[in-house]
Amino acid sequence: MRFSIIYEAQTASPSREDDHRMFREIIEQVRLAEELDFDIIWAVEHTALTMYAHMSAPETFLAYVAGITTRIGIGHGVICLPPKMNHPVKVAERCAMLDILSNGRLHVGFGKGGTEQEAGTFGYSKAELAPMIEEAMRLVPRIWTEEIVEHHGEFIDLPPRPIHPKPLQDPHPPLYMACTQTSTLVDAGGRGIGALVLGFGGPEQVAEKNLVYRRAFANRDPANQVGSRPTEHLAALCPAIVLDDGLKARRIGMRGQRFFMESISHWASAGVLPLPAPDTWPDDLLTQTGDGTNVIETAIGSERFSVDFADPNMALLNPNHAYGTIDDCIAYVERLIEAGADEILFLMQMGTVPHWAQMETIRKIGEHVIPHFRNNV
Repeated sequence: MRFSIIYEAQTASPSREDDHRMFREIIEQVRLAEELDFDIIWAVEHTALTMYAHMSAPETFLAYVAGITTRIGIGHGVICLPPKMNHPVKVAERCAMLDILSNGRLHVGFGKGGTEQEAGTFGYSKAELAPMIEEAMRLVPRIWTEEIVEHHGEFIDLPPRPIHPKPLQDPHPPLYMACTQTSTLVDAGGRGIGALVLGFGGPEQVAEKNLVYRRAFANRDPANQVGSRPTEHLAALCPAIVLDDGLKARRIGMRGQRFFMESISHWASAGVLPLPAPDTWPDDLLTQTGDGTNVIETAIGSERFSVDFADPNMALLNPNHAYGTIDDCIAYVERLIEAGADEILFLMQMGTVPHWAQMETIRKIGEHVIPHFRNNV
């Protein structure tokens, strides 16, 4: 089992000063995670998504993380591969350099980005991205392993070129895909690479997705392998706030989850739904109720969530997650492991979650939750 942290770089106050503060806080959290035996620091990549994700240059962030740490892995979760956003030659060069300088600690995920907002920034529409992403993700590991690379595809044309350097890991770093929809799990398994399950659906949906992925991996055609390092690995998202006061942790976590949901809903709806306004949320907002009525539905991939904005209470399809005490977190992580997860992607950095709560969560997971599982293997 691996226990990792994934960062979106969300902020409830998108000023220059708050961006600067947020990244300084993240670096402090990363230093603590290194001390406490977490396995990987993952960074997403998004462009032009105010409040939802300011992690727009993960290659720079991860290079800095590599430089201030000695052990912890660094992961692109994921690199967006539209060629005008990240040309595969530059992706291969940057990743190889980072793998060398981090002494072989790099993990590389591929994807296309989540919204029309991002695709349109580079002159694309989401609907046209899938084939060019597949072409690019097959070309990158070729660049890492072939001395002279030549490619003439539908979207990318590369005359014969020597591309340097080559990565430290031989033949190349392990590869992954961002997977929320069932079709992407089939693709990841069929291509022989890992799956980063980045939805909020919880253990039941992880179990369903695990079956889809394992079946596709087991039945894959070797000729369809992406790269030359088969990687059977399923990582599951685990939103977590862990404090001595379990109720306080749950309230902070659910408030952060609402911020996450409303901010991505804004961009997924092309601005029809408003950005979150947490300053207007009442303090007692997060008293848990049953399924809400008069709901607004949103989706991350194929997962749908219901949020009741009419009632002062909020109802989410799955608001439990690892919000609570150490024992609550252990119990929830156990469910994810039983569902088939090979790696737990802890998510604490949701827009409204204060830095102190993130630091305390990292400390409690590192000192209690991770040892619980490693000592009982």
